[in-house]
Amino acid sequence: MTRSTTYVETPDGQLPAHLWLPEGGTGPGLLLLQEIFGISRYVQSRAQDLADLGYVVLAPEIYWRLGVSRVEEGPQAMDEGLALMGRVDWDAAVGDAASALADLRGRPEVDAGTGVVGFCFGGGLGFHLAALEQPDALVAYYGSAIPQLLGLAPQVTCPSLHHLGLADAYIAGDARQAMLDAPRAQPATRVETYEGADHAFDNPDLPLHHAEASSAAWEHTVAFLAEQLPTA
Repeated sequence: MTRSTTYVETPDGQLPAHLWLPEGGTGPGLLLLQEIFGISRYVQSRAQDLADLGYVVLAPEIYWRLGVSRVEEGPQAMDEGLALMGRVDWDAAVGDAASALADLRGRPEVDAGTGVVGFCFGGGLGFHLAALEQPDALVAYYGSAIPQLLGLAPQVTCPSLHHLGLADAYIAGDARQAMLDAPRAQPATRVETYEGADHAFDNPDLPLHHAEASSAAWEHTVAFLAEQLPTA
């Protein structure tokens, strides 16, 4: 597997991004959209996992306009991540994600379709992006912004897989129910739920990690991507 740093052209300059190539050098493309901690160790690990499956993975640094690549792991990480997310210009972030998707689609290493995989902050960003740019597939892990974006649900017509913990303290009550109901109205959308799992249950570097839910969600993700974006 090969990992490198690259740059995506945007109207406002060059967006730093990280590219993982599968062993064969080519494959379907996946745009990986970060959690609130940026291109964290966890995001890099999941990018490698996806490349190991045969995908060309591009992970843009969505915090680049703030001069930040990632938040270092530690007790301060949550506060720093939340503060950074609060400073993000959402429309600019959607535009940057769209530029990264266009870059991925045009890469010679991508020999089939392109999908989007997003975690937390990136799950909501991916949902918004899917409404505008029509990727071939979307996987959103506990997309924290999705309850506020459900008006876009009719525009998200690509096959979609959502993961949501039923003990998610960040997506709870009416927001959780709305998130469960609205995407399910789309025939190509699946919502997988996990009893006892809180927000960010897939991240082993956080105390919210739920090993059973993480394993089950990953199995669903791998099977979904194999169906929608099969690798050679």
